[in-house]
Amino acid sequence: MSRVTTFLQKGKKALQNLELLKVLQSEIRHELSNDLYKNETGSPGDFVIDWNSPSSKDIILRKKCESGEEIAISALLGEETFVEDNLYPKEANMKVCIKKNGLDSILQFDCKVLDEGQNKIDYHIQNAHYLKSPTDLGSSVYKGPIFSDLDPALQQELKQYLISRGIRSSLTAFLLHHIHHTEQDQYIKWLQNLEAMVAPS
Repeated sequence: MSRVTTFLQKGKKALQNLELLKVLQSEIRHELSNDLYKNETGSPGDFVIDWNSPSSKDIILRKKCESGEEIAISALLGEETFVEDNLYPKEANMKVCIKKNGLDSILQFDCKVLDEGQNKIDYHIQNAHYLKSPTDLGSSVYKGPIFSDLDPALQQELKQYLISRGIRSSLTAFLLHHIHHTEQDQYIKWLQNLEAMVAPS
């Protein structure tokens, strides 16, 4: 009797694995045939990609200006925007760090990049921090006021300051597209790894 029970349990497990395998294969086919992000959009401009690993969630770009000013940008996916019919369902968290030649201090801008619909991708500054040095990151250090409390004219000029350094809609479109595409590739790879584990050997 125990042999029959064991045989039935093995048969049930095999059927469950087969159903899981079918669902995984169906999801892989769906993702591969609906690659929304295969066509590149936007451009990094004169920024150079400094870090972009297929297994990582973030991307880092850098550039050095003729003035000696250095700019570094990092971006990774944030929360879902819940805006209908947008190509990019998630916003991106973007940090822009600007360092002047000969100074240790850094200006750090924390921004949100999002698809606002009708082919418009824009970014909004959340914080503008002044750091005396790259090691000045303690929570007790005053970095600046809440950005939304600043005078609207100052907020606008700070954004123009970033735009003049190449942080334009074309760059943010490139970033948003790139990290969505990377996430989709990582999801497909994850599904394929599960498929390989579940498939009968």
